[in-house]
Amino acid sequence: MDTDFINLTTENLADEHLCCIIRSKKLHPGVEAKRQWLSDRLNEGHVFRKLNAKATVFIEYAPLETAWVPITGDNYYYLYCLWTLGSYKGKGYGRSLMEYCIADAREKGKSGICMLGAKKQKSWLSDQSFAKKFGFEVVDTTDNGYELLALSFDGTIPKFAQNVKKQAIESKELTIYYDMQCPYIDQKIEIVRQHCEMNDVPVFFIQVDTLQKAKELPCVFNNWAVFYKGHFETVNLLQDVASLMRILKK
Repeated sequence: MDTDFINLTTENLADEHLCCIIRSKKLHPGVEAKRQWLSDRLNEGHVFRKLNAKATVFIEYAPLETAWVPITGDNYYYLYCLWTLGSYKGKGYGRSLMEYCIADAREKGKSGICMLGAKKQKSWLSDQSFAKKFGFEVVDTTDNGYELLALSFDGTIPKFAQNVKKQAIESKELTIYYDMQCPYIDQKIEIVRQHCEMNDVPVFFIQVDTLQKAKELPCVFNNWAVFYKGHFETVNLLQDVASLMRILKK
């Protein structure tokens, strides 16, 4: 197994690929938006560690206090993403990355690590069954099946912010909250925008562009949240028109 990993820094960020969408020539708007978002986060203790190869093999986490998620807790890391895709799966890279995160947390005196999950695994959230092998446990839940998982080192636990439990907004129109943490966001917004314009479906896109806005969201959030008819629907990015239609038919 190749164990050549690198961490993104303000010095190498401009020159390194960001794993999920890898291009050698033409710039991708979603990747560049993510790159800009990362440039503002790295000095806050945000960590992006990846295999030094043209591969989607990486882990991304940040101090919970500065993580753009509506979760409260003291001295925790929040795990945004842990992905190993394609031919790189099953070779121990995921384990190496998780072990690095855990060791980093212990070395920095953190109380633990937490991540967003669900009773039924969501396709755009990291594999919670894998995390549970390292001792992650469910420490908080929502009425619609989302879970907060944590690996606690000292017995303290984080929790969803109280506003998360609302799971509702006043607007009845299709409403999507998003930030630029994921390079696929730009692409998925365009899919939704084009379909809604062609079919006269009102839609509102609300960019979560500050830490405070993220902490005050009325639902669980990793980088994307969909509401329809005032009700929270999913954190999954809408992969295609079919996934959007399943919501609009409700």
